[in-house]
Amino acid sequence: MLSLVLPGLSQAQSTLPPAPPAKPVLFTNFRLFDGKSMTLRDGLYMVVEGNSISQLGQGQPASVEGKTLVDCGGKVMMPGLIDMHWHALLAALPIQVILQSDIAFVHLAASAEAERTLLRGFTTIRDAGGPSFALKQAIDSGMISGPRIYPSGAMITTTGGHGDFRPLTDLPRTSSQVTQGERDGGFAIADTEDEMRVRVREQFIQGATQIKLVGSGGVSTPRSPLDMLTFTEKQLRAAVETAADWGTYVLSHAYTPEAVQRSVAAGAQCIEHGHLMDDKTAALMAKNGTWLSTQPFISEEDVGPLAPQSREKFLEVVAGTDNAFRLARKHGIKVAFGTDLLFSQAIATRQGTMLTHMKRWYSPAEALGMATGTNGQLLALTGKRNPYPRRLGVLEEGAYADLLLVDGNPLENLDLIANPEQNLRIVMKDGKFYKNTLKA
Repeated sequence: MLSLVLPGLSQAQSTLPPAPPAKPVLFTNFRLFDGKSMTLRDGLYMVVEGNSISQLGQGQPASVEGKTLVDCGGKVMMPGLIDMHWHALLAALPIQVILQSDIAFVHLAASAEAERTLLRGFTTIRDAGGPSFALKQAIDSGMISGPRIYPSGAMITTTGGHGDFRPLTDLPRTSSQVTQGERDGGFAIADTEDEMRVRVREQFIQGATQIKLVGSGGVSTPRSPLDMLTFTEKQLRAAVETAADWGTYVLSHAYTPEAVQRSVAAGAQCIEHGHLMDDKTAALMAKNGTWLSTQPFISEEDVGPLAPQSREKFLEVVAGTDNAFRLARKHGIKVAFGTDLLFSQAIATRQGTMLTHMKRWYSPAEALGMATGTNGQLLALTGKRNPYPRRLGVLEEGAYADLLLVDGNPLENLDLIANPEQNLRIVMKDGKFYKNTLKA
């Protein structure tokens, strides 16, 4: 339209010289944690061209000409961290502010938090529920800074299930009613198998890479007790089958043995939370190869202010954390790392601290491997819906150049990750420096 009003505009834009390509970056003098091995390697060099690693070799490169040289001073290089349970639009604002504000304000707050997330060293997140499609587009286009996002879209729940934040004045619901929370994309309600298929497809046409279902009650929704069951097995299976038709998978929010078992039986490939599961449930997950994406909640320091009924449920979750991780280790369940930090900018800063909690059950190397290479394997389950086709969570030739340079050895001192401002000297994502405090 502007080219019709201003005829010279289109021609002027087309004749602008193209931006020169960025010079390849040559990293030397670092110790490497590659996201696959449990030990450090040294004596290496790495070349980043464009958004990926073109060379990773022993000794010295054949040529340094035309490259930007970065001497890492013997510091530890590692893949960017991946958070498998993050809510980009829900992380930094109190829940009442989210529910009562214009959705545009929530998106603006999320864009600011996205940059902070990246600078904490988390170069990729899987969004476990919320309208993060526009945020992802803005980040991927370079409009704003932030992590890669694997969006789930609205979390799909039942009437009265976790995530149904409707006020009681919105009841009873009729088929023609769509509440503000649903229009904003925070949650979607399905009470039949057919409704489930529709809600799943609605997320995919917006760009979802996987689907988030609510299989049980939750902490933050005041009227959904943890022990409640939401969908029937057939309803859950309808979502799993529809996701499979789109070439990807379903993650299911479930705390109790009954909820987890029903989700596994329906074919969900990843269980979110699972803090209250028992030995029989853990054995079933291991037998079926189901992933467990649980969060290391160990105290009230890991959560923002809660209403009394939600606080009681959170303490029940905390009480089950140790047993969930011990059962996962006992049965060899595939475990992913995520944080699920919600509704507080101050709590969001504890993203790295949550990883340090993993020392209770895993070595620092195991915890770092989980938050990098292992999480990357789970992301790859998105198949043809994967928006980022190169490997994530590892540093190898051909992988995305998402990396951190740590001042210290996180394989010996995982607590370094909890203070990213001081200890992360470089944050690179997609081959671009977002932080570099090394002296030239």
